[in-house]
Amino acid sequence: MRARAPRPPARLLLRRWWPTTVRARATAAAVLVVAAALAVASFALLALLEGNLLRNAERDAAQQAQTVARLAAAGDLDLMRPATRGADFVQVVNARGRVLRATPNLAGLPALAPAAPLRPGTSFHTWRIRPVGGEHRQRVVEVTTQTPQGLVSVFVGTSLRDVDAADDTTTAALVVGGPLLLATVGLVTWRVTGRALRPVEAIRAEVAAISDRGLHRRVPVPPTRDEVARLAETVNTTLDRLESSGIRQRRFIADASHELRSPITVLRTQLEVALAVRDPQLWPELIGGALEDVERLQQLASDLLLLARIDAAQPVAAVRLDLGEVVGDAVAARLGDRVPVRSSLAAGVAVEGSGLWLTRVVTNLLDNAQRFADGQVEVTLGVTGGPDARTAVLEVRDDGPGIAPADRERVFERFARLDDARSRDHGGAGLGLAIARDLTAHHGGTLTAEDSPRGARLVVRLPVAPARAAATTG
Repeated sequence: MRARAPRPPARLLLRRWWPTTVRARATAAAVLVVAAALAVASFALLALLEGNLLRNAERDAAQQAQTVARLAAAGDLDLMRPATRGADFVQVVNARGRVLRATPNLAGLPALAPAAPLRPGTSFHTWRIRPVGGEHRQRVVEVTTQTPQGLVSVFVGTSLRDVDAADDTTTAALVVGGPLLLATVGLVTWRVTGRALRPVEAIRAEVAAISDRGLHRRVPVPPTRDEVARLAETVNTTLDRLESSGIRQRRFIADASHELRSPITVLRTQLEVALAVRDPQLWPELIGGALEDVERLQQLASDLLLLARIDAAQPVAAVRLDLGEVVGDAVAARLGDRVPVRSSLAAGVAVEGSGLWLTRVVTNLLDNAQRFADGQVEVTLGVTGGPDARTAVLEVRDDGPGIAPADRERVFERFARLDDARSRDHGGAGLGLAIARDLTAHHGGTLTAEDSPRGARLVVRLPVAPARAAATTG
């Protein structure tokens, strides 16, 4: 006998049948919510309507039942009148179930309640009494009272034809109008959601069509100024960044290839010449030139690796440092260079960051200044700002040809060389200032080229670390 496969859980079945698109889910959710609200409102409406009509029917019947009960208690049932407005029949029954009085429409019928009354009081019943009400129900008021002959129950009934008619009419209206309302809600939600999601679909289709060769394309921005418009603007902003990153990456690769090609070509030429020359006395000069090119390649590879790490947005180690000590150590390491470095450093300038990377910033700025200075480089460190927002300001100045105002941003581009004064004859691959700016920005600071009476003036601004809380003793 084949084993029956287990039935999947209810939630899996619900997930299988639940719509997958946002438009369909929104429509289904709207229809379900309106259906639930309509069902609750329908039951509440029917209950309120029936309760109100029942109270009106009970009021007239109860008044006549109380009147007949008083006559029975006084022994004057002969004075009982026919059923008045609001009552269809009257029946008086004693404790033994004998009918003492009744309206003509109940003549010859047994007692409505076969059980004998137990105690005085008033109760309400809803019965179907065929000879009286036909297809409609009867609301019966039973009043039991004490008489000289014992307990007597007075039954007064009123037809619920108005209640039944109202219930039928309301139910029919809800049965017909409910589906129409749900269909209208579903149709309106479907169309409104489709209209609202149409720009989203256009954005999706455009993004899907954009490849790495088509980053210049942009998604359409609807004129609605809503969330979809803001989404389109955000997507276009992201595409702008991607395009800029792609352009920068391609330019970087092209520049790196060009920079690597030159020393490799020179190195190969020197090695080929060394192989061709048979004079051992010339070999040290040729090998020395080859070593210089190897060092240049090694430095260029290190710079490229550092730029890759910076572009990868690796976090900076949050170490508290004395910036004056970092700058002082970098200046002290340059004793004996072609151009002397004079420094004026404020003490106690604390920053947070990486000592290695900040040292690299200072070293690159000093390399750049010494490369173009005529005879002097000056380094100053100070602090500006109030007690709540202090900024460390590091300036590196040289007395060289300087930087034209139009080129003060270009000098920070990777592999940038401005003119003959800043050519390959001075050494370097044009990455020093770019690396220094990226490292400074990684520490939350800025690096700019600013006005100077003579030569170049590069200014680093870094946020000063907050002061440490004083230790308490107890």
